[in-house]
Amino acid sequence: RDSVASRGLGDVYKRQVRAAAKRLLLNKGVTFLEIDLSVEPNRRSEMLLRAQGNHKVPQIFINNQHVGGCDELHALDQSGKLVVMLES
Repeated sequence: RDSVASRGLGDVYKRQVRAAAKRLLLNKGVTFLEIDLSVEPNRRSEMLLRAQGNHKVPQIFINNQHVGGCDELHALDQSGKLVVMLES
């Protein structure tokens, strides 16, 4: 299922709620609003626009900055940059 998970400072466009990405964001205190893109297909065009055409999911945004996917999210966390992004 395609969905969008969001917090006031971030959005995550995704097909499924991947356990690792969800767990990481929840551990950082990020709450989710999930929007199923199969139910709201117009949100896919929004994702494509914001992700500069990147069509793979998940697509993660923090403070309107495109982070990328799950791997990029975890790399930010391991480098300590994710906390900084979430606090700014």
